Amino acid sequence: MKIEDIKEIKMYTKKVCPYCVRAKALLSSKGLQWEEVSMEDPEVRQMFMEQYPTVRTVPQIFINGDRVGGYEDLEALGL
Repeated sequence: MKIEDIKEIKMYTKKVCPYCVRAKALLSSKGLQWEEVSMEDPEVRQMFMEQYPTVRTVPQIFINGDRVGGYEDLEALGL
C-alpha cells in the first residue's frame, strides 16, 4: 500500500495502550492523519464486538474502510 492511496484512517484505541501510542507515532511520522475512536465508550465497544467478535486487542486500524489489524500489522505494511 502506498501512502498516496490512503484516503481515510480510523483507529480504535484505549487510553492506556502502548501499541496505540506506537501506531499514532508511526502514522504521525508519515504525515498521516486519522480519526481516533475510543474503546472506553461502552456503546462503541459493544458495536465493535458485534462486528468483530473475535478481535480483542487495540489498536484496531482501518485504512480506506478495510481492517488492517493492530500496530504490528500496520508496521508490516511498510508505509
